[in-house]
Amino acid sequence: MDFSRRIFMKLASSAVALAAGLSPALAGGMPAPFDNAGDVKIALVRYLSTGDFFQAYLSGVESQAAAIGVDLRIFDSRQDAALQADMVDQAIALGVDGIIVQHGLTEAMQDAVQRALDAGIKVVAFDVNVENPAVPQVEQSDRDLARLALEQAIIDNGEVWKAGYVYVPGIAPLDRRDETWKIFREKYAGIEEAAAFGTLDNPIANSVANQARSVLQANPDITVMFAPYDEFAKGVKIAVDEAGLSDQIKIYSADVSTADISAMLEEGSAWVATAATNPAVVGEVSVRTLAMLLAGDEVDHNVIVPPTLITQQMLIDGNIKNMADLSAKLPQFAHAEVSVPDWMPLPAR
Repeated sequence: MDFSRRIFMKLASSAVALAAGLSPALAGGMPAPFDNAGDVKIALVRYLSTGDFFQAYLSGVESQAAAIGVDLRIFDSRQDAALQADMVDQAIALGVDGIIVQHGLTEAMQDAVQRALDAGIKVVAFDVNVENPAVPQVEQSDRDLARLALEQAIIDNGEVWKAGYVYVPGIAPLDRRDETWKIFREKYAGIEEAAAFGTLDNPIANSVANQARSVLQANPDITVMFAPYDEFAKGVKIAVDEAGLSDQIKIYSADVSTADISAMLEEGSAWVATAATNPAVVGEVSVRTLAMLLAGDEVDHNVIVPPTLITQQMLIDGNIKNMADLSAKLPQFAHAEVSVPDWMPLPAR
């Protein structure tokens, strides 16, 4: 279907809908270019892909892309910033209509994203700040993720404790979570950061565990570990378990998966709370936001998926053993009413 025919079909369906007193979306029509969605190509260009969160995010991207009927191409740079920028160029060369940039480094992505925009391609960024007003930023409200976990740490441990903190700078969601960590340390003078460490070397959990072993040996008075990314928390838990300190240290995190739930439910587990959204839902929102841009809909610059606090006790009390249980007990995990215009088809539930 060529462009002129597309426009004609869109206008014709709009005229029918208006005659019936309905909007085109409510009349069952799809806006251009989705009136023949198979012609629409989008790309997901990933920086991070290791771990359950990113697999679930990808599944959400795939399911929402399938619901709309678009042609999805996936590029995985495996934490190589230069390669990720090259992959944006590859997507441009393929003639895609839209690109989702998933994580990455600001300095590496800024120019690459601008090249896509200059080529007339719509771009959405998830958890990477490309510092461009034309690019909507999808995020999990990372400051709220950190706030919810740290508020629970205060409830559980009081206002005076020594903490180990896992952090890698330069990653937008971790930087936003770090802002909240700093605010809490200013607000509660009794919180002492005894050690800060972190790495994104694959496999992330094992690499963090290696660091955490040394941190625990050097700082035997740590009672709280703030690890605001679940792969970090997995690594810290490995080290805490090996040191036999599960009854002395509590771990607070961000993000969730079935594997995380299992780890939190282990008898005597030190991992007592996390704050999270459903990563599959965030993937769906990323695709819907890009589709809205392609359809000419108005999109906010910051597209926020609200998080929820999940505690170990909540999992036990609710007999929640996996993500399906979590979605059933917490409906906001199954779907976020974010970037959902009337015309948008949703994945089957």
